[in-house]
Amino acid sequence: MENGSVTSFILMAYTQLEDHRYVYFTGFLLLFIIMVLANVVLIVVIYNERSLHEPMYFFMCNLAVNGIYGSISLLPSVLGYLMSQSYEMSLTACLLQIFCIHTYVSVEFNILAVMGYDRFVAICQPLHYHQIMSHRKVCALIAFSWIYPCVLFGLYFILTVQRTFCDKIMEKLHCKNFELVNLSCFEISVHSIVGLIVAVFLITLQFLLILFSYAQILKVCLFASRDSQMKAIQTCTPHLLAVINYAVGCFFEVVQSRLNMDHVPYKARIFMSLYFLVFPPLFNPVIYGISIQAIRVQIFNLFITCKNKLILLSVMK
Repeated sequence: MENGSVTSFILMAYTQLEDHRYVYFTGFLLLFIIMVLANVVLIVVIYNERSLHEPMYFFMCNLAVNGIYGSISLLPSVLGYLMSQSYEMSLTACLLQIFCIHTYVSVEFNILAVMGYDRFVAICQPLHYHQIMSHRKVCALIAFSWIYPCVLFGLYFILTVQRTFCDKIMEKLHCKNFELVNLSCFEISVHSIVGLIVAVFLITLQFLLILFSYAQILKVCLFASRDSQMKAIQTCTPHLLAVINYAVGCFFEVVQSRLNMDHVPYKARIFMSLYFLVFPPLFNPVIYGISIQAIRVQIFNLFITCKNKLILLSVMK
């Protein structure tokens, strides 16, 4: 095959799902519907209820929007290929999917870092919270959590877009930057080094900010009253669960990309590769909806209102 002649790729992981493709299709379709509905409900509740128009809830809403973005970036493609006889993806579609998935991942970590900072201010400087977390600052943090990773990854992604490819077999359910670069016709060491530097600015710094925030929260809680400690635990638990859930997915991704996984069953590897793309958008709205009473009450009221409207419509008919 001549250099640069590859303009499409075959996603071989789908061949391992052919035996129960309809079962997998149904499962992924239900996951997609639940993910979108759960995040939309959270957004609608926060938007409609004025008492929830606080920085913490705006950041939750932002996390839900990113969850929908991540779901749409992956699952429609998976559903389409599960029902297809061809597992070939064009180079353009592959590059688009890589950009969307990687920016979703980067934005997610930025939002979680901003939410950690928000909890730090709320617990460590409660008297100055509304002064520090002003409406302008909240808007700036939300904009930064999207623009910064998209621009930084976009600049790095130019290196991938400019490459030519000499192989078209990709052992994945979706396109990944690291896998695509490995199919390049030319040497990739410089590309890999730049990728590590970008990862430091997109992930490591945000992770350090989360650690710093919780180190300060822990320091304050050690000298606080029992009631204050319980309030701190209550307000931080949903965020900590979201961070841990996301960190597990990132750990699976790092393990798969850096270690030999041939001894692990193929379907287990598929599960690991999809974890950080499926479970955070699925569980984040559930975690916040169940853990935070203000949101839980409003979700319950929303369902009661919808139920009453359906009953009224049925009576009118």
